[in-house]
Amino acid sequence: MTAPDFTASQDLHDFVSVYERSFPEDVLDITEPVPDSQDVTSVVWELAAAGHNQMLRFRRIDGIPYEVVTNLFACRRRIARMLGTDLRSLHDAYQASAKHLMEPVDVGDGPVLERVTEGDAIDLRTFPLLTHFATDRAPYITSGIIVAEGAEGIGNLSYHRAMVHSPTEFATSLHSRGDLWRMLKAAAERGESLRVAMVLGGHPLFMLAASARVPMTVDERQVAGGLFGAPLEVVRSPRYGIRVPATADFLFEGVIDPDARVEEGPFGEFTGYSSDRSTNSLFRVEAMSSRRDPLLLDVMGGNSNEHLNLARIPRESEMAEKLKGRFPGVTAVHYPNSGSHFHCYVKLRQRRVGEARQVMLGLLGWDPYLKTVIAVDDDIDVTDDSEVLWALATHFQPADDLFVVDGLPGSPLDPSSSVEGTTSRLALDATRGPDFSGVRIGFSEESLERAGRLISERLSS
Repeated sequence: MTAPDFTASQDLHDFVSVYERSFPEDVLDITEPVPDSQDVTSVVWELAAAGHNQMLRFRRIDGIPYEVVTNLFACRRRIARMLGTDLRSLHDAYQASAKHLMEPVDVGDGPVLERVTEGDAIDLRTFPLLTHFATDRAPYITSGIIVAEGAEGIGNLSYHRAMVHSPTEFATSLHSRGDLWRMLKAAAERGESLRVAMVLGGHPLFMLAASARVPMTVDERQVAGGLFGAPLEVVRSPRYGIRVPATADFLFEGVIDPDARVEEGPFGEFTGYSSDRSTNSLFRVEAMSSRRDPLLLDVMGGNSNEHLNLARIPRESEMAEKLKGRFPGVTAVHYPNSGSHFHCYVKLRQRRVGEARQVMLGLLGWDPYLKTVIAVDDDIDVTDDSEVLWALATHFQPADDLFVVDGLPGSPLDPSSSVEGTTSRLALDATRGPDFSGVRIGFSEESLERAGRLISERLSS
């Protein structure tokens, strides 16, 4: 079978249809009524506990008039398919495409502008949102990508949770304090609010682009063009002319007030904890629009595979490229789900004593989220926690093979950090040192083949 081309259309609706047709075993279509939107999260958690991570389509959720699609990014193999590659080449494929920047193209009109509501006609209280966890303050938008443009038209895309604050206002948080936070501060210095548009329901490649780690001078919409292999097709938002994907499902446009503070949170974050650490920002909605036939795309919250992968794949890809460019002995980088965004495993063929320490220093300096890095030899599978922990148990001496760096900025969502996100960082060298004495147990190929045949015969009978 010819592999499907998921770049042929920039429409989420087309992606969902083509993917289910191509890989029906990797999609669960739930048609029976679901009485509580929180059940969506429970289904994802129960699936994950059973070792499954299919994309999910919920057709009938009480109080939600649209089909809900979620768990898109829960599987690395599915993300590799989006990029037209395999698991082994995922990082290289992402980086190669993401660096091929393309300017968006204005197509004049698109489905996201089919229904436009402005001013007093807006009532966000009627917009259907999902409750993800019993500990959440309210139902939340989790897939919202905020688009902002600087004076020279360079845009920024970033994810921000949002809950309804009033009929025309969202409460949101800019706790990552990235480029959007800096743009808001610059607007405040000018005595202005920051004009923004929030997009829901973009194509998965647009969503991956919104997670890209790029300088403020690079527009993530250009990254989206690179991932598609064609310019991102955009339209102008109704009020301020901000360029947004033409085929998005929903659009909310207005301003973030740099001076206003509102109650926001707690919400179930990637740490696995319910967090009320927030910038308590206010987003005033002045216009909203949607398709006539929208899907409601949800990004699963908490420390779900989807939440972690969506942010992690671009981060891993960038780190792998940087490390391999500086240290040719590095062969793989992996951020395990067990470590949220705070742990990283790196494997290498060490060419000289101390190289593993240099590599770990690079990681801890480049990625502000990391707290713990474990370096292992090239024969260790870094995607398998048990192998990494075995290497740590048998190769690591605490008195000699660790170092700590204190007082560095980290994630404010880390419940063990200071309120400002200040944290310590730990490096553990679990490589075999020059004086290591030991031979790893092994089996002959012939013996393994015979064992495989014996087991296969017994299991098939």
